[in-house]
Amino acid sequence: MRKLSYYVATTIDGFIAGPDGQFDFFPLEPDILAMMNAELPETVPTHFRPAVGLTDAPNLRFDTVLMGRGTYEPALQEGITSPYAHLRQYVFSRTLSSSDPEVEIVSVDPVPFVRQLKQQAGLDIWLCGGGNLASQLRGEIDEMVIKRYPLVIGAGIPLFDGPFDPTGFTVTGTRTFESGTSVTTFTRT
Repeated sequence: MRKLSYYVATTIDGFIAGPDGQFDFFPLEPDILAMMNAELPETVPTHFRPAVGLTDAPNLRFDTVLMGRGTYEPALQEGITSPYAHLRQYVFSRTLSSSDPEVEIVSVDPVPFVRQLKQQAGLDIWLCGGGNLASQLRGEIDEMVIKRYPLVIGAGIPLFDGPFDPTGFTVTGTRTFESGTSVTTFTRT
């Protein structure tokens, strides 16, 4: 069965974006970019792939990406309608409509939808964000890969934006990079 993996960047105070959805404060450190390019090339947006030598890079881990509306909208504002054209793209929203045939807008409950995706053949499923969608899918997340940057921003969109619901995970790996960023992998307990 395919796994749902929440792979996301966060500050040390637990925010994946600023109060208005901004994320440009996360530094683009060479050591983290090298790790992403080598180990998770499919998480690099399609329009950046040629610049970093990933034009023909195969998907190593994921073949599907899930995004909330707030995660998808920054690309739309830049005129990018298919940010991960090398993956199957699903955007969860009750208000958006897609102008790109490669992006499917999903307006139904994400839990049964993801359960069906997990039963299909293929690589794992990447939950790209955001905090509200992650909270709704908390019970379906098999693994979290958290890039924690040495930043405190004080307010913004939390890693999980939903009701109080303690959920156990076990640390299965941690790496610290020269830039001070750490990548920790958690598996559902």
